[in-house]
Amino acid sequence: MRTHYPRTPHLPWSPGAAADDVRAADLSGLAGREVVVTEKLDGENTTLYRDGLHARSLDSGHHPSRAWVKGLQGRIGPLIPEGRRVCGENLYARHSLAYTDLESWFYGFSVWDGEHCLDWDATTAFLDRLGIPAPRVLWRGTFDERALRKLPLDPARQEGYVVRTVAGFDRAAFGRHVAKWVRGGHVQTDTHWMYAAVVENGLGATAPLWAVRSGAEPDPAGLLEAVGLPAQDLTPRAAERVAEAAGRLGSLGRSGDTRLAGVLAALLHDRRRAALAARLAAGPLGMPVARRVADLVGLSTRLHRPYPDEDRRAGLVRMAAAADPGVLHAVAAATAPDAEAAEQCAWSLLHTEEAGLLGPDPLAPLRDGLRAALAGAAPEVADRCWAEAREAYARGRIGTVEEAVAATWRLREGGFPQLVQLVGPSGSGKSTFGRALPADAVVALDDLRAARGSRADQRANADVLREGLDRLDAALAAASGGRGGTTGGPGGGPGGTVVWDATSLTGPQRSLVRSVAARRDALVTQVVVLVEEDELVRRNRSRAHPVPAEVLAGQLRRFVPPYAGQEAHRTWYVGAAGTVEDTAGGPVGRRGARTGQEA
Repeated sequence: MRTHYPRTPHLPWSPGAAADDVRAADLSGLAGREVVVTEKLDGENTTLYRDGLHARSLDSGHHPSRAWVKGLQGRIGPLIPEGRRVCGENLYARHSLAYTDLESWFYGFSVWDGEHCLDWDATTAFLDRLGIPAPRVLWRGTFDERALRKLPLDPARQEGYVVRTVAGFDRAAFGRHVAKWVRGGHVQTDTHWMYAAVVENGLGATAPLWAVRSGAEPDPAGLLEAVGLPAQDLTPRAAERVAEAAGRLGSLGRSGDTRLAGVLAALLHDRRRAALAARLAAGPLGMPVARRVADLVGLSTRLHRPYPDEDRRAGLVRMAAAADPGVLHAVAAATAPDAEAAEQCAWSLLHTEEAGLLGPDPLAPLRDGLRAALAGAAPEVADRCWAEAREAYARGRIGTVEEAVAATWRLREGGFPQLVQLVGPSGSGKSTFGRALPADAVVALDDLRAARGSRADQRANADVLREGLDRLDAALAAASGGRGGTTGGPGGGPGGTVVWDATSLTGPQRSLVRSVAARRDALVTQVVVLVEEDELVRRNRSRAHPVPAEVLAGQLRRFVPPYAGQEAHRTWYVGAAGTVEDTAGGPVGRRGARTGQEA
């Protein structure tokens, strides 16, 4: 059923309200509620359905400015469930404002399920999956008229703003939950835009990313520029990889950030994984998509090599903790260097499908069922139980939620110590991050070297490491059972926390620490710090104890970040700002960072 979008009332202080406009005389529906304020865009109100679209009028006919959005609907329509509709702004044609830096020619601002408008966070999550951007958020918080009146706006570039409750609402209550502020004289042309020549609004540098998210054919050169890499780096082979990966992802029905990650992994497959993750995280992608691209680059090469069939299912389950298995195989097939590698990838794909792991998040039923059974448990306990259940599932020891609950019963009492293992090159901010944690003990190899005479003296590294591991073992033993712990104890919480502060650049280096943690039955959290090389070099120059340039360069060459779900119970990813920007093995991260699937 087709439904026109309701008329949005003007806020009492909106200068752009005309005589025939609806005004919001009563703001009680907003008062005291959490609201989100988004930029009002100057386009044509348009509603997309599974099987078609229309402008504000249900009988809107053809217009040249609607051709592009019809193509968008054709791509994403199959992803819109029956009964749902996406309302947004068609910005292809210039109206009163000239846009030059749009992410797309269509922005979504609400999603409806029948007569109910979804809450804002569910709306943006659904739009993300379709590959549709939402208007820029200008403010979010409990409704405050004074704050809204003070919002800085540029009337020459912005038409106004829309305020709505974060919570969802029914259509009958629309006028009490949504209102707008529009600049005065917002229509500033003599001829209505529909009767004038169509002038395209301009797209910005990130538009190729959104085009891929929404299912459009990738523009490899545009994608390189969008992530801050020179278009001249594009090779014919990379363009071929992109085209093949996009075709395979299309057949799998992948969209949004999942599709984008696969396409970018095919495009950037010849890049070094650690450097790629740091570079992409610093750009418009953000950490969650950046680390998934990098992990797809690294893991896909494993599918090119022979693998023992008896161990294959366990390996595939572990990979599924870091990457969408379908996307992983699409990237591997598109980047296979020869016929033998392609054959190995095809064989792996058959095993993946047979094991029921080809979906976008094949571990979700087990994970979500276990988390529901552990409702009320401390987050660390829930994360530890999920990690143990995931590994038991990989080994074929359990297959159902009930079996996962039974297999993790001993951990629900808590009391186990926690190890936080910092991972990253010198100057990345590991120690600063570690010092901010509520830890009971910190084992820092630099401090042990300093106690021997010099932080820079690497000659006694073997002895320093041995001493550090002994201290770690003693600290975890003391933290066990919550003795002196800062984060809980027996009866539902974990024990104390110990931080291991060293570069831990490679798997073998990290494995020594994990062995100690396993002996003490500790929850292991790896904190992976990803910072671009140029920034590391700059920071190193200003450090109180800089490392020689050649040492830092050697660290960057050796750095192999751990994959999610393969070396630790959970992983936190920290960017140049020193904050956690993505997680794996625990709850999905904050909105605002595109998280994709949870490991």
